[in-house]
Amino acid sequence: MSASAPPERRRGAASPAAPASPASPEPRPALGRKQVHAVAGCYFVASFAALGLPPFLTEILPELGDRDASWAGVLYIVPTVFAAVGAPLWGRLADRFGRKRLLLRAQLGLALSFLLAGWADSIAAFTVALVLQGILGGTFAASNGYLGAALEGPDLSRALTLMQGAARAALVFAPIVVGSLSPWMSPHRQYALLAVLPLTAALLIAALPESRGVRAEPRRRPAGGAAADDAAADAPAAGKRDAGAARTERVTSLHGLYALEFAFVFSTVISFPYLISLIEERIPGTSPVVAGVLFALPHLCYLAAAMWVHSAFHRRPRLGVALGFACIALGLAGHGLAHSLATLVAVRLLLGVGLTLGLVCLAVMASDCAKGRAPGGLFGSIEFFSKAGAVFAGLAAAAGNSLYGPTAPVLTGTAVAVVTVCATALPALNLRSPRSLRTRWSR
Repeated sequence: MSASAPPERRRGAASPAAPASPASPEPRPALGRKQVHAVAGCYFVASFAALGLPPFLTEILPELGDRDASWAGVLYIVPTVFAAVGAPLWGRLADRFGRKRLLLRAQLGLALSFLLAGWADSIAAFTVALVLQGILGGTFAASNGYLGAALEGPDLSRALTLMQGAARAALVFAPIVVGSLSPWMSPHRQYALLAVLPLTAALLIAALPESRGVRAEPRRRPAGGAAADDAAADAPAAGKRDAGAARTERVTSLHGLYALEFAFVFSTVISFPYLISLIEERIPGTSPVVAGVLFALPHLCYLAAAMWVHSAFHRRPRLGVALGFACIALGLAGHGLAHSLATLVAVRLLLGVGLTLGLVCLAVMASDCAKGRAPGGLFGSIEFFSKAGAVFAGLAAAAGNSLYGPTAPVLTGTAVAVVTVCATALPALNLRSPRSLRTRWSR
């Protein structure tokens, strides 16, 4: 009789003794919020000298024999050029030997280059130090690679948004700190003093865990036995169609991401080098403090609104990038027409809106591209195109300013932003094809 027992009863009797096979694992970030904030904080303090001292090259170079600071423009982009060359290589090495090790290497390399720059007694020695800063540094790409190995999806894009916030904060506050210390210590010698910051960051990073990927936490077996298991297994399949439209927009071409990164950095950075000259031309007698605040406004806008923008656009980053480039185009064009302080404030804030939308939505696209790819190599390549955009922007700004004055760089950036809007907006507005709409109504 027992051999002919009903199948349902046999399954019911065997189920208590059978091991509970876990359902599909739920990913849990391998890094907690405090650790992510620690990485961003380490990048903030380590980038103080890298971002705060280059604006003072016109004061540093006369001490080294260049009385007219004629090499300032070239030396300004030297670290950027060599950082672009080295970023992909360091990224691939991080994937092979460990992201934490390569992040430590970047911080220690930055400290070494700062010490050499602070001790340099000639233009040649100072140039070598800046070359080493570019080659041995790369803390931003190394930090992103470290985060990308442990986080994914919205967690990663939120962490990348926080990293950009650290960069914006350093860009705003570092020149203020350097200028405040100048009466007691020359900007040249501050390089050696500020080498303490990446050394401190290296000590903090040494206490962090190695980023080895996203941990999987098994879910508990749902109550109700095999029938509940079957229902739980069918639930994701039923939800795939509902989430399809959202995922469609998040799929980003890697080459498209590289092109957008280059165009974004080019169109924004091209306005930086000669902004102060443009302000003095349009509003004579403007104090350095007011000019500095105008320079910082777009970055302050990012610090104020980045996380809100991430919440609003993390499911539609392509649309956010298109809107960002549109705001950049309008803001840069407004620079060419502004002749009052109020107008300049307005166009700088509009540029800040575009900067915020672009940086946040590019971070979302980068986190999407990171799925299934080695994070070190990916973020190293992204950094290459970002640095390349900055280098070409500096060269274009110098050429345009020498030929047509300080208005030319902002108009060049406007043209690049308009072209990018045209290339990005149409796909963003046509994400739902007629076929996808028919599929939706057929359900």
